Amino acid sequence: MSDAMKGVLAMVLACTIWGLSPLYYAMLKHIPPLEVLSYRSLWSLVFFAGVLIVQGRFGLVFGALNSLRRYGLILAAALLISGNWFGFIFAISFGHAVEASLGYYIFPLVAVLLGRVLFQERLGPAQWVAVALATAAVMVLTLGLGVPPWIALWLAGTFGGYGVLKKRLELGPVVSVTAEVLVLAPLALMWIALMGTGAGGGNPLGTHILLMFSGLLTGTPLILFAYAARRLRLSTVGLLQYLNPTLQFLCATLVFMEPFTIWHGIAFPLIWVGLAIYSVSSVRQDRAARRAVVAG
Repeated sequence: MSDAMKGVLAMVLACTIWGLSPLYYAMLKHIPPLEVLSYRSLWSLVFFAGVLIVQGRFGLVFGALNSLRRYGLILAAALLISGNWFGFIFAISFGHAVEASLGYYIFPLVAVLLGRVLFQERLGPAQWVAVALATAAVMVLTLGLGVPPWIALWLAGTFGGYGVLKKRLELGPVVSVTAEVLVLAPLALMWIALMGTGAGGGNPLGTHILLMFSGLLTGTPLILFAYAARRLRLSTVGLLQYLNPTLQFLCATLVFMEPFTIWHGIAFPLIWVGLAIYSVSSVRQDRAARRAVVAG
């Protein structure tokens, strides 16, 4: 099997795990979202630390935290990713899985806009059209439902901000995320000690096993994603990532039977068309760049 095919399989598996994760978090609805987040952070730390210890690289985590500037970036990234995790857990717990899937559909277009604003990355006409369609979709939902899709905007915004900070951190993905959950660990332990009554208040062993599984569920797709990203073109990674929100959307509508209004029926196709335009543009840019390299 070629490296590219291995990368595709790893990416599909990672996105499938992410896309079906609502089914897992739905089993933890009886636990307050902040408590689920705290356990997720701690068990993720156990998972990532174990991986780095086996690799003999755990010392890199402390090396990443020995600079005040880098510590500040890691702390900010940790707060953003924990905010994103909390938003997703909250959405599943309170019946907003459709909006959560919308957030991850919007994210690529938010990332494009952030790149333009923060890094002066040039946008072509097709990319501007894609951003405009996403904006129109948000406006449709706001006007139709009488309230902005706050959860979707929160998920897209926090993940977009997280991506911005990760561009400034010259660390490998596992080392970086381990450092992030490490700085979150004291807050997670404090919350469980002071407020944690759900999992520790007489619930069966199955609940504790589910909470432990959150570390594996968080870490495995990230490692698969990192493996795929090293073997695939960026445009391929971007296209395959849409499998994640698509599976989330199917979980929300077919499994959780969440309402899908006429306004969703207008907004989601706008997003899908915008993503299609953006994807085609990205593939063309990638091919043009490769032709330029070959010609040079």
